[in-house]
Order: sequence, then C-alpha cells, then structure tokens
Amino acid sequence: MSSSPDVAAITKGYTFDSPAIDLGVLVDGDPVPEAKVRIALSMLNRHGLVAGATGTGKTKTLQLMAEQIARAGVSVFAADIKGDLSGLALPGKSSEKLLARTSAIGQDWQPHGCPVEFYALGGQGTGVPLRATISSFGPILLSKVLGLNETQESTLGLVFHYCDTQGLPLLDLEDLRSVLAYLTSEEGKADLKNLGGVSSATAGVILRSLVTLQTQGGEEFFGEPEFDSRDLLRTTPDGQGVISLLELPNLHDRPAIFSTFLMWLLADLFHDLPEVGDVDKPKLVFFFDEAHLLFADASKAFLQAIAQTVRLIRSKGVGIFFVTQTPKDVPEDVLAQLGSRVQHQLRAHTPNDAKALKATVATYPNSGYDLAEVLQSLGIGEAIVTVLNPDGAPTPVAWTRMRAPEASMDPMDAQMMAGGVAQSGMMRKYGQAVNRDSAYEMLTRKLEQGAAAAAAEAQRVEQEKAAAAEAKQREKDAAAQARTQSRGTTSSRRAPQSGVEKVLSSPTFWNKVITVGGQIARGMMGTGRKR
Repeated sequence: MSSSPDVAAITKGYTFDSPAIDLGVLVDGDPVPEAKVRIALSMLNRHGLVAGATGTGKTKTLQLMAEQIARAGVSVFAADIKGDLSGLALPGKSSEKLLARTSAIGQDWQPHGCPVEFYALGGQGTGVPLRATISSFGPILLSKVLGLNETQESTLGLVFHYCDTQGLPLLDLEDLRSVLAYLTSEEGKADLKNLGGVSSATAGVILRSLVTLQTQGGEEFFGEPEFDSRDLLRTTPDGQGVISLLELPNLHDRPAIFSTFLMWLLADLFHDLPEVGDVDKPKLVFFFDEAHLLFADASKAFLQAIAQTVRLIRSKGVGIFFVTQTPKDVPEDVLAQLGSRVQHQLRAHTPNDAKALKATVATYPNSGYDLAEVLQSLGIGEAIVTVLNPDGAPTPVAWTRMRAPEASMDPMDAQMMAGGVAQSGMMRKYGQAVNRDSAYEMLTRKLEQGAAAAAAEAQRVEQEKAAAAEAKQREKDAAAQARTQSRGTTSSRRAPQSGVEKVLSSPTFWNKVITVGGQIARGMMGTGRKR
C-alpha cells in the first residue's frame, strides 16, 4: 500500500459537534467505519471542488451531498447534465451489492426521496422554463455567450449604455437585434457616431453573432417572465430544502448559454440577498457541474466577475461547489477560494494527464499519502478529501470511501416527470411567455413615424413643386392669351382691303361718278329741249 495515514489524527480532525453531512469513512486498507469523513454545514458556504475522471463517481458524490444538504433544511441547485439526477425525487432501490457496500462502511442505508423542482432553459426539455432578460444578463455575461473578444465586449457595453440613456428596454434577442440594426442603418448613423468607439463593422459582427445564439435556443431563453432567483430558496412544510434541478438536453450544442446562465443566477442572487455573514448553515448550495465550460475561452472581465462573485457571495449565505475533471479546469483566483476538496481518481495516460495530476497534488496540504500514486489507485466511489473544520482550518487529507446515495440512482420516468412539472406552482408562475413593449416595438414605431414624416414631407415638396409648376404654366398661358388678343385688335383696325373695296372706298372714284353722272344728266336734258 502506498499510504501511511495517521488514523487517529484523521479521525480526530473530522470529529466535531457542529451539524454536518457525512461524505464517507476513512480507508486504511479496508474501510474504517469509526473514522467518519464529514463536512460541517457552516463550512458549505466556503465553497468546494468535486473533481475526477469520467466514470469515477463525481455525479454520485454530487447526489450524495445534495440529498443530505436538503434534508438538513438547506436549498440546493444543481445542473442535471446527463439526466442522472432526476432520481433524487424518488427513494432508492435496495440491492445485495448496495447493501454489502453500505454495510462495510457502517452506513444505515434507508431509501429516501427528496423534494425536487425541475427546470429547463427556455423550456427546452422537461421542466419549468427559465428565462432571463438581455438587460439583466448585461454585456459581460452576454459577451461570453456570444464568444466576443474584448474590443467587441467593450462595444456591446456602449450599446447597453445607449439603450439605458434612450429608455430602450432590452428584454429579448429581437430587442438587441433591432437596436444594432438601427445603429448600423442610415437612420441611426448619427446615434452611432455619438456613441464613440463603436464602429459599424463591430456592431455588424455582434449582430451576426446573435444569429448563432438564436440557433442555440437563445430566442426561447431570453425574455419574460424573468426567473426570480429567490425562488431557489424554498423549503417544504416539514423543513426540507427543495432541490432545484436544471435539465440540460443537447448541452454540447449550447455550452456557453448554459454556463453563463448559471453565472447569471449567482450574480442575481448576490444582488438580491442580504448580507448574513457566518451562519450555522447556508441558505443555498449551488453545484456547478461541467465547470470547465464556464471558464473556456472566457474574457479577462468575465473571469474577474466570476472570481468576485465567488469571493463575495459567501457572505450572502450561498455555497458553490464546482464539479469538473481536474482542478486545473478552474482558474487559480477561484480555486484559491474553495475550502473543500473531493478528488476522485485521476488518470495519467498522456503528458497532459500527468501534468494535471502533478498540479492536483500541489493543491493539497501535506499528508502521509503519496498522492501522485494514490490518486491513480482510487476505486470507483473513493476520493481524497480535505475540507474546512468548523473553525475554518483544513482537515487532514483522508482517503475516503464515499457513502451511497439513499435516493434513486436511476433517472425518473419521463412521463412521471412531465406530470409533476405540469402540476408545479412554478409552472403556473413561469410557464407562459410574455412579450411586452420594449426596444423592438419602440424602434419600430420610431422608424414608422420617421418614414411617415419623410413621406409626408416628400408629398408636401411634390405638392409645392406641382403648385409652382401650375402657377408658372398659368402665367405662360395668360401671357400667350394676352399676346393673341393684342394681335387680334391690331388686325381688326388694319385689315387689308380687296381691289373692289379700295375702288369703292376711294373719293376720287365717287367724284368721277358724280361728274360723269352730271354730264349724262345735262345731255339728256338738252336732247329733250330740241324735241
């Protein structure tokens, strides 16, 4: 055997009077039932880590801790990544193998179910739909979801500021899309210029990133009614804490929205809960499964936000346990704040595995174990444990055989789960989506009013042009008519005469007529006298 534990010292280190949950018993070749490995309820808000390779028992440890914490009257939140935790609502089933294991560690195993509420992100899955608004998510968390770089994250922050100053509520993806589309349009060019530091190209990149988020279920997740994180802090009439399970089907298709939503929950809790300081037991214990997804490709601002939340939320009575494969999945600033460690088996099949093993060993206090060897030798359901005692000091490192969960370790029947969800009071509160007046509707009206005003102005200009043209035409017509009338009067006064008219109108002609007429008359008179 590659270990030489001080059984007496380890037993003493985990013996205290404060209320606690039992993790298991010390292994010294064989289990030592008298040497119980425990963690005080008062230390759960000092956070912790559950780590280990796939198939080594992390999920069962999560279930074991969750059911005991709930029975102690503390609310629990956990993400059900693989659908394995739904059995927490049902009593476990006895078997010969199970009883042999529990008997060996001195566990008085009794089947016991827990009060469970099932949730689903945006209604994708069987559970009460969980939604959050774009505004409450904020630019830093949203940037993580969208995969933006730091420059784009800064730009998104300015867009949020613009919406705040303009009174444009950002509730769903449609709202944010409409704002970005407006700022990159002809109508919004002036507003975009006034923002400063925001280029239309960067705004366009963010706009295109929203399309990807939509395919991950963002359309259903972002909106109202927004989930009130205080609804996680519920107990039953008999004093048990309610376990809230978030079902996450198709996690590989939308890892960012899952991990970032959990951070939003923590941030929202931090904002809403009062300071309580050190307490006998926490208000809520939060299990962050697949924690590596939270930190992957995270910006500096996002990592700072996580570290700050983890550091400060302890005083609000909330404990956080990160569940992942190796401690190196968690940033050092966060890892340094985790008081409890439950490390299941690690493998060193590759150089990266060996590096992770070495880093893990370095996170533990000195002990009588050769941890580099022991961590590779642990059986399924065994772990290397160290926690904080009620005085806040680290307990001795202990090779532990974990207790067996008393709730069912098999998933609940899908039809049974659906029936329970349908009858839930939370479903009545959050089941029906709401679409109230927000940025999209406001900008749509603004653009419609602008378009209507532009159309009216264009019509007015056209009418003025038509009136001016008509007036000008009337002036031309009047001038032409005047010229025509003028020419007509002149013609009537000076009309050209024909040859006959000229002769008849001539005085000379009539003088001649008179002269000739006189001569004829006198001739006729003379002729008459002769006869």
